[in-house]
Amino acid sequence: MTTDGDFEIFLSATPGFEPALGKEAEAAGFKEPKITTGGVTIKGGWPEVWRANLELRGAGRVLARIDEFRAMHLAQLDKRARRLVWGEVLRPDVPFRVQASCSKSSRIYHSGAAAQRIERAIREELGARHSPEADVVIKVRIDDDLCTIAVDTSGEPLHKRGHKEAVAKAPMRETMASLFLSQCGFVGTEPVLDPMCGSGTFVIEAAEIAAGLKPGRSRHFAFEQLATFDKAAWERLRGTADVPKPALRFFGSDIDAGAIRMSRANAERAGVTGITEFQQLAFTEVMPPPGPPGLVIVNPPYGDRLGDRNELQALYRSLGKTLLKRFSGWRVGMVTSEAFFANATGLPFAQPGGPVLHGGLRVTLFLTGPLK
Repeated sequence: MTTDGDFEIFLSATPGFEPALGKEAEAAGFKEPKITTGGVTIKGGWPEVWRANLELRGAGRVLARIDEFRAMHLAQLDKRARRLVWGEVLRPDVPFRVQASCSKSSRIYHSGAAAQRIERAIREELGARHSPEADVVIKVRIDDDLCTIAVDTSGEPLHKRGHKEAVAKAPMRETMASLFLSQCGFVGTEPVLDPMCGSGTFVIEAAEIAAGLKPGRSRHFAFEQLATFDKAAWERLRGTADVPKPALRFFGSDIDAGAIRMSRANAERAGVTGITEFQQLAFTEVMPPPGPPGLVIVNPPYGDRLGDRNELQALYRSLGKTLLKRFSGWRVGMVTSEAFFANATGLPFAQPGGPVLHGGLRVTLFLTGPLK
């Protein structure tokens, strides 16, 4: 690759969310988005890498693929790795680390040995120091003897926006919340209410989308430590202009007082206190706010023990009754682990899409049209 031409950029996705991330990348104007296992590839240069990290709400990481070649044995891997002009991408004064994975179909099958060869090549060719704690990570994948070398340009996973310090039990990642909102048809022009808001992720994410706030605005990225980084261009891209506040408001409630404190603190760090409201209420006490209907989105408990099932069925039934009785005209999006729970609500859900992974479980979004 060259430092000024287009190359392949990989956007990682939560398994099951690849098509939703592909739609987001296309809507954001990235070139040649293609859905693949585990994510989406796009084409672009380093400014597109920076923009993807800054603006895409659903990507987990952004990897810049800097080389690809065949390698049948370790000596060949070493030789090819030394041909790469590492100084075009890495800085000799910034430490790095290497992570490697090898598929069973490859003749190089020992990931630790592969990582050591790449690490040594970089040390000897560039003079950079290897450190197991380094922010700059070179990712090596050998699949069917094809070796792909990429730089993780994100550093910390992208769901860590820099605003959520406090989290409730089994928190929804911001990246997932944004893609679920997108699948509900939310584009920032209607109110959103979460009657079991936990640490406020759905509500804060919806408020940020409506306010036009870039998800990566408050954090640092690994690409800031690369030789390709242009600080002036990055500052222009990031921008500091005030974003007009929408007239809409976004609402969260939870029976747990601690969850409401967390939500308010997280909303303040995100800069959306003025357009969010959080109240300590049982879901059975929730009323629709004044104004036009919008979207109710909720991620109720799933239960991981056999005895939870009947108790949870009653909770889902009660939630459905509350929404049907009070939220006429509102759409409902519900994230849960089983159709059994969704059916217990009595809500008129359409046929759901495929499941996605959340906290080791497969969960599905169930969505209604406007309630009668």
